[in-house]
Amino acid sequence: MRTGSRLLLVLLVWGSAAARDGDLTVRPTCKPGFSEEDYTAFVSQSIMEGQKLLKVKFNNCAGNKGVRYETNSLDFKVRADGTMYAVHQVQMPSKQLILMVTAWDPQTLGRWEAIIRFLVGEKLQHNGHKPKGRKSIPGELAQQQSDTLLPWRQHQSANGLRRQKRDWVIPPINVPENSRGPFPQQLVRIRSDKDKEIHIRYSITGVGADQPPMEVFSIDPVSGRMYVTRPMDREERASYHLRAHAVDMNGNKVENPIDLYIYVIDMNDNRPEFINQVYNGSVDEGSKPGTYVMTVTANDADDSTTANGMVRYRIVTQTPQSPSQNMFTINSETGDIVTVAAGLDREKVQQYIVIVQATDMEGNLNYGLSNTATAIITVTDVNDNPPEFTTSTYSGEVPENRVEVVVANLTVMDRDQPHSPNWNAIYRIISGDPSGHFTIRTDPVTNEGMVTVVKAVDYEMNRAFMLTVMVSNQAPLASGIQMSFQSTAGVTISVTDVNEAPYFPTNHKLIRLEEGVPTGTVLTTFSAVDPDRFMQQAVRYSKLSDPANWLNINATNGQITTAAVLDRESDYIKNNVYEATFLAADNGIPPASGTGTLQIYLIDINDNAPELLPKEAQICEKPNLNVINITAADADIDPNVGPFVFELPSVPSAVRKNWTITRLNGDYAQLSLRIMYLEAGVYDVPIIVTDSGNPPLYNTSVIKVKVCPCDENGDCTTIGAVAAAGLGTGAIIAILICIIILLTMVLLFVVWMKRREKERHTKQLLIDPEDDVRDNILKYDEEGGGEEDQDYDLSQLQQPETMDHVLNKAPGVRRVDERPIGAEPQYPIRPVIPHPGDIGDFINEGLRAADNDPTAPPYDSLLVFDYEGSGSTAGSVSSLNSSSSGDQDYDYLNDWGPRFKKLADMYGGGEED
Repeated sequence: MRTGSRLLLVLLVWGSAAARDGDLTVRPTCKPGFSEEDYTAFVSQSIMEGQKLLKVKFNNCAGNKGVRYETNSLDFKVRADGTMYAVHQVQMPSKQLILMVTAWDPQTLGRWEAIIRFLVGEKLQHNGHKPKGRKSIPGELAQQQSDTLLPWRQHQSANGLRRQKRDWVIPPINVPENSRGPFPQQLVRIRSDKDKEIHIRYSITGVGADQPPMEVFSIDPVSGRMYVTRPMDREERASYHLRAHAVDMNGNKVENPIDLYIYVIDMNDNRPEFINQVYNGSVDEGSKPGTYVMTVTANDADDSTTANGMVRYRIVTQTPQSPSQNMFTINSETGDIVTVAAGLDREKVQQYIVIVQATDMEGNLNYGLSNTATAIITVTDVNDNPPEFTTSTYSGEVPENRVEVVVANLTVMDRDQPHSPNWNAIYRIISGDPSGHFTIRTDPVTNEGMVTVVKAVDYEMNRAFMLTVMVSNQAPLASGIQMSFQSTAGVTISVTDVNEAPYFPTNHKLIRLEEGVPTGTVLTTFSAVDPDRFMQQAVRYSKLSDPANWLNINATNGQITTAAVLDRESDYIKNNVYEATFLAADNGIPPASGTGTLQIYLIDINDNAPELLPKEAQICEKPNLNVINITAADADIDPNVGPFVFELPSVPSAVRKNWTITRLNGDYAQLSLRIMYLEAGVYDVPIIVTDSGNPPLYNTSVIKVKVCPCDENGDCTTIGAVAAAGLGTGAIIAILICIIILLTMVLLFVVWMKRREKERHTKQLLIDPEDDVRDNILKYDEEGGGEEDQDYDLSQLQQPETMDHVLNKAPGVRRVDERPIGAEPQYPIRPVIPHPGDIGDFINEGLRAADNDPTAPPYDSLLVFDYEGSGSTAGSVSSLNSSSSGDQDYDYLNDWGPRFKKLADMYGGGEED
């Protein structure tokens, strides 16, 4: 046996169980399909265009008539005889390339697949010669020699020395996903040539073996056969990287670990899924073919580099099919939907519903899986329909002098989308209204044009208007659309005459004249004009406002005359102007009136003499301490006012002897004492003041001056001010004494009221004063027929026949309506169950207290009783002294004291009467 070791990798072909076990069994029947499920070819790194790579064998058991081949790569194709070639020059991206070839029969619609594996490297045996020194392959692997790869091969040279050949690249192991089993399924067998010398144990490590997901792959530790334990899912995990180990029974490494790459071959087990089930897009009406609308997108979870994940789109249906059944097309690869035909018209079709189908396997409907989505395409409006008037002429009527009146409604028709800029109408008056009397406003709901008067029209100036109006939209018309001749119309507006109010041409009218003109003076003629030239009407005048009642107006011609003297200094004058308002009314039906304001500017004359201020003043009895400042005031205005002349009269002579006046300026002067001392008192000082009018006016004003003693600051003392008022010392003392006496009387009255209030609280009735009826007049509505008419049984009250036991009672009986002065008497304790006679005893006790009270008033009073007893069968207390018999003895009333004497006389002496 050769020294050294070899690790053999045996690749088992799927479904070839007989070859795997060494049995060659002839199939009894023909089964359509490829001769192999997995083809392997060695290629160079660069493949030339048209280069033949391998040939697949397929048999459909019918002579292969019409069989077609397809690959999942755009770089390689298969001819009808099964030869695979390169479509163009290909640079191999890696040391391995895995493809899938599909054969399908158009007659039976059958579909078969095989895996093509291109390896960049050397073949096991070059030119069919065996390497020197190699032993024959065991019979177990004789039929699988082409599937067995030796990772490490050792060769011996002629001189007996070994040379090491480079290692083989172990190709990946491909496992189709979604295999139906049975499981476990054998994938590969790992074997070392040392297993004939020693016992070897095989194991695998990595993700899927001893790392999560656990136990996807397993290996027989003795035979080295590796299995897959369950179906694979490429979408869950696309590849696995494992390492194979060979150790002896003691766990010592026999061979170096080798890497195993397992790729899950994708199967078409996922349908394309649209991102949205409903897509919304829009396109303008009238769009040209090729206009982009929207994009739909579907994703396939399968391998996008194979046909399983290559999605193609197509339009299945279009609703409605107007004006063509193919208004849209879709890019099969990108999913872009574009218009393909002209004729989109929103006014005819507002929305299209397009069903889009996405199919994998590059859109092959026979093999691919499909899914659908809905594309809703809204045709958006463009302004391709100009607004048109429903009629060519409109008419309306408006009274003169009216504004904000709608005189005509213009109706239009627009087929564009309502309440959009393409539908909203804008109206313009293009002729017939040079003065701008009218405007046209758009009703936002109906889109009608409302012809509105914005500037009053005059019947006497224009009796009718002929307007030309135009309508357009807010949005401009689409390209190529022209305005319709029906977008213009004529509007005839008739003006009706109404009775207009007279008006004053000059309003406000201003006139100027001097104040003080005599009564009856004609000032002006304030006449009004009636604008109704086509009506014969008379205008009459009257006063509407004349605050001072100074003016009269002639009712016929409007002549203004004075009714009193106009005074510029009157309170009715504002800024020398007097205003009066007059009314001018015609006799139309209905009558109309207008107002006018007359302003009279009054020119001042010197008709007011000046006055002096202040009217009263005070000064110290000694001169040079203070002076009195005097101001002259005149109701007139310049030049009939200052400068003023101030002087003292010569009569009486004491004025100039005691006083002197000094002029400060045109309006002010100072009054002061001339002598060294003047007795305190009140003095009337006359002063003559003259204005500068033409002719000048003067006035003698008297100033009441109080002369008083002053302190060192020059201010009048309090006593001095009183003395100056004319009161002597005796009068002042008398006033003070009167004030003290008045205060003393008020204090005594307050003390007396407090004491009386205290006494009232000391002797307070036990009942509420409001309930005291002794000083009140009681009114009864009805007395009835007397107590004789009522049948009461007084025996229930146990009225005693005599009063002896009452009169002999111990002292201590009191009135219950007064607060006791002394100690409270103690009443005898009544039993728990009262005797019927207790009520009578209680009443008699109160009666005795009232009779023996010397302070009781000479009339009966309301008595308050504490206890009336219980268990009484009496019907009413009002029947105390009544009896069921008509003959009642009232003699006992004489024994009840003087307070019942009147009652005893009334009832006791009834028989005598």
